[in-house]
Amino acid sequence: PMSHPFIERLIGSIRRELLDHTLFWTVTDLKNKLREYQRYYNERRTHSGRNGTTPVSPESEKVVNINQYRWQKHCRGLFQLPMAA
Repeated sequence: PMSHPFIERLIGSIRRELLDHTLFWTVTDLKNKLREYQRYYNERRTHSGRNGTTPVSPESEKVVNINQYRWQKHCRGLFQLPMAA
């Protein structure tokens, strides 16, 4: 059977960005971590195929002053993105 290229790419992204760096103990723990990654992937992570925007547009777009920012952690600290302070 032939797999869809988009699905294969998504599985690769999930493995490289999350599962290779994260331990999970139970099925529930894995589901929770995948749900957090899904929220990060759809709402925060920059996407190259959509002109650098995320599939879900943020509620409010704040311009970050380069001198006043802090790091926001996602997926239990696995990913960190700058945000306005």
